Amino acid sequence: MEIENYTDQEIVKAILDRDTTITKEFLYRKCYPLFKAVYDKYYTDCESCFELINEIYVYIMIPQKKTGISKLAAFEFRCTLTMWLKIVVENYCHQLFAKRIETNNNYGDGDSLERIGGSVDKEIRNLSMEDAYKVLKQMPNERYRRLIELRYLLDRTNEETAELLSMTMSNYYNKHKLAKAQLYVALRKEGVV
Repeated sequence: MEIENYTDQEIVKAILDRDTTITKEFLYRKCYPLFKAVYDKYYTDCESCFELINEIYVYIMIPQKKTGISKLAAFEFRCTLTMWLKIVVENYCHQLFAKRIETNNNYGDGDSLERIGGSVDKEIRNLSMEDAYKVLKQMPNERYRRLIELRYLLDRTNEETAELLSMTMSNYYNKHKLAKAQLYVALRKEGVV
C-alpha cells in the first residue's frame, strides 16, 4: 500500500511501532522536500539533509523527561502530521541556533561575535597556509571548515562561497557567522588570538 493511502493516525502508530518501511517512506521520501527546505534555510550542524532527518527521528521518538512520553506519542492530531512535523523541525532548528549563539557569546572574556569577526579575518589570513589548515582541522564541523577555507584561504567572495556550498545568501550569512565563531575557538586553542 502506498504511503499516501495511510491516515496520519496509521502513520504515527507505524512509526511508534518501529515499522521501518512506513517510517522510511514517510520521513525519507514523502517528507524529504519539507526537511530539505528547512535544512537549506535554518542552522544545523548536520552534514546532509538525511542526517537532519535522522536527528529529528530521534528527537520525536525519545521520551521526554517530564512526561516519559515521546513527542510523537504526544501528537494530538490538531493539524496534519506533515504540518506538525514542519513545526517540530523549525522549532528544533531555532533551539539549536539559540544554543549556538548563546555558547558563542559566552567566551568568558567578554568577546562578542561582532568583535570576533574582524579579528578572525585578519588572524586566519596572517597565518601560513600550513598553519591555517592545521587550525581548520580543529574545527569540528566540516561545512564550516569548507566555508572558511573558500572565503578566507581561497579568497572567494561571499556570493561565490554561498554558490559553491549550495546555500542561499541568508543561510550562508547565518552559517558564516557561526563558522567564524568556531574558527575563533580553534584560533584561541592554538594561542593565535
